[in-house]
Amino acid sequence: MGASSGAEEIPDSICPICKGMGFVYPDVPPEDPNFGKAVPCRCTMMELERGRLFRLERYSNLGPLTRLTFDSLIPNGRSSDPKNQERFRSAVRAAREFAQEPKGWLVLTGVSGCGKTHIAAAIANRCIARGIPVFFIVVSDFLDHLRSTFSPSSEISYDELFEQVRNAPVLVLDDLGMSSSTPWAREKLYQVMNHRFNSQMPTVITMNTSIDELEDRLKTRLTDPELSRVYLVEDRETPIGGNVGGLGLELLSNMTFENFDPRRLNLPPEQQQNLEEAFRRAREFAESPEGWLVFLGTHGCGKTHLAAAIANYRLRSAQPVFFVVVPDFLDHLRLTFNPDSRVTYDEVFEQVKKAPLLVLDDFGEQSSTPWAQEKLYQIINYRYNARLPTVITTCYALDEIESRISSRMADPRLSLVFNIRSPDYRIDHESMVERAPQRGRRARRP
Repeated sequence: MGASSGAEEIPDSICPICKGMGFVYPDVPPEDPNFGKAVPCRCTMMELERGRLFRLERYSNLGPLTRLTFDSLIPNGRSSDPKNQERFRSAVRAAREFAQEPKGWLVLTGVSGCGKTHIAAAIANRCIARGIPVFFIVVSDFLDHLRSTFSPSSEISYDELFEQVRNAPVLVLDDLGMSSSTPWAREKLYQVMNHRFNSQMPTVITMNTSIDELEDRLKTRLTDPELSRVYLVEDRETPIGGNVGGLGLELLSNMTFENFDPRRLNLPPEQQQNLEEAFRRAREFAESPEGWLVFLGTHGCGKTHLAAAIANYRLRSAQPVFFVVVPDFLDHLRLTFNPDSRVTYDEVFEQVKKAPLLVLDDFGEQSSTPWAQEKLYQIINYRYNARLPTVITTCYALDEIESRISSRMADPRLSLVFNIRSPDYRIDHESMVERAPQRGRRARRP
């Protein structure tokens, strides 16, 4: 037999302090209250802590979102806009404060992909680390689960799930407003929100839609100044030189004031003065966009060139502008109803409706259907009431446009309507081409 070392060998899997018993007797003097008492070993305490965190994570419903923490947040968010970066930092500061002491409601709004869900999950993970139970659920998943509980094969009852969400110590509702259009869904959400509102239970809510788009009974609770704090994480940025229809400003980038000819050949003096006046009005608007500028005129008279020149002038000054060709815009809206569309109808419509400066080219084209007229009216009416700078070109006379639209376009308090009376410049161009060989032949005569 080999000689023994005299020391007891302890497997690596067993704590060397308590030798696997789970408790130790602290080395304290006899007068200490803990003298002779067994207390949990450090390994036991760590195991209990791991078990507690596991139970909290399992309860939280975070799943793979446990990786989303405050430490993994992009410090200034994903936007390059300084204003949006400051909005993001303010929202994160508020989220950290909420996670440290969950109370009241924290509402995070903003465009898709701006980091709202990450911030909300970071709050949940910080609460778990501090031993605070939190329940995270996407609103559309919550409603789907409630519907599935009516199935005979469901492993969880309707009341059990509903109460779990309604009475969670801290609740995170992600994407409020999504999948909540049916009366049944709206009623379920209202019951949850109203209960937590009356009980003043800590709640975090994220949403892509504007709070103003919610029904009043939800909106009043989300905006209650005594309970709720609302933070815009990132506002929608109007695309510079944006185009939603496939034929926009990028194809008209060569149309500038510098290459616009207000002194076209073969124009009668009246038409030439009219075109020079249109040019002057467009330049003034480009330098200081206020109100509406409406150009009327036949195809090829120069109105699209002037509208594009305004947009390009603003772009060179790094100012936001949204340029759309109306027929293409309407086609694009129709395409958003396709299930395979990567952009939502609301996203496109809101970009056009709220653009800081909007250019609507070829207004009136393809707008004969009631649906198209209604969409254009909604845009015109919103911008009219908000007094947002707008440039409109159309080959129609105002009395040929729907009256509720034309009355806003013609309002002298807001709009300048200018009729460009020059004919299609392409006719002049073709005439010059036809005459050029003749001039050349005359020049070669002796």
